[in-house]
Amino acid sequence: MKKAVILFNLGGPDKLENVKPFLFNLFNDPAILNLPTFFRYPLAKLISNRRAPTAKKIYQELGGSSPILKLTKEQSKALELKLNNDDQNSEYKCFIVMRCWHPRAEEIVNYVRDFNPDEIILMPLYPQYSAATSGSSIKEWKDICKKNNIKIKTSTICCYPADENFVLAHKEEIIKKINNLKNFKLIFSAHGLPEKNIKKGDPYQWQVEQSVDKIVKSINIENLDWILSYQSRVGPLKWIGPSTEDIIVENSKLGKHIVLVPIAFVSEHSETLVELDIEYKELADKNGCKNYTRVPALGTNENYIKAMSDLIIKKQDYNFNGELFPPKTQCPNQFVKCPCLNYE
Repeated sequence: MKKAVILFNLGGPDKLENVKPFLFNLFNDPAILNLPTFFRYPLAKLISNRRAPTAKKIYQELGGSSPILKLTKEQSKALELKLNNDDQNSEYKCFIVMRCWHPRAEEIVNYVRDFNPDEIILMPLYPQYSAATSGSSIKEWKDICKKNNIKIKTSTICCYPADENFVLAHKEEIIKKINNLKNFKLIFSAHGLPEKNIKKGDPYQWQVEQSVDKIVKSINIENLDWILSYQSRVGPLKWIGPSTEDIIVENSKLGKHIVLVPIAFVSEHSETLVELDIEYKELADKNGCKNYTRVPALGTNENYIKAMSDLIIKKQDYNFNGELFPPKTQCPNQFVKCPCLNYE
């Protein structure tokens, strides 16, 4: 049995001249700017034009491009190998689909058609579900399949915020960094969202909290000093908090050793390599921090790859309706954007 695994991620510009079109694709997504097309398109143009100069400086720090595609290819290769080793009754092939830059869904759908699978399995590289990330990618893929008259059985693994192997992967990476440390503050940092998104029923914040709760319990250190905070805030809207910047400033002034954990990013990219490693370290240094440590994104951590492999191979253990395979602990009913409560 042939199975195509679609790995969703955001993507990033492959050269500086593509920063502006990448930003346009990001802000032209209805899941990001929920406006009619005739309003959204010019607004996305305006925002991308204004933000491109600052964003270019960020990508210059990374050598002129985002590393996310290269790193996602490494994850894809590791997962494909693991799947085919662990389930020899099926042939698996992984395909990468980026939401805002290449390879895009409209490109990859033809390669999937050529592979001619018996089943397509959608696997977001976003452990916690948000309508703006996983939801947007899943919808785009399904729309393009419909447009191209592709009627292959499709299964969706929407999220895995408290999966035991995902939790174990984070525990391993954290322990490597905090072993023998004293007087440290463990800061779990996730990408933020406008507060209004959560009030409209997006389960992202609740799921991030589930991830952190499970990881802290698995670390099992008495009186562990930790906090969850949110980064990458932009624009005038009120965002969920507390902000990672505020937490860094507060604990730097207290003389704490700062240990930052990217909890919602599984690949290194601008928000980890520039925002966390450069900008936030400068902020910590300026406020008296003597020691600053950043835990790496999971990347190809063996337990993270195992988490995804097991979720795919054993997905019937999580069967919701024959097409959706969510965690056994599902979102509370107020999170109406959760795909279990809002399945299309």
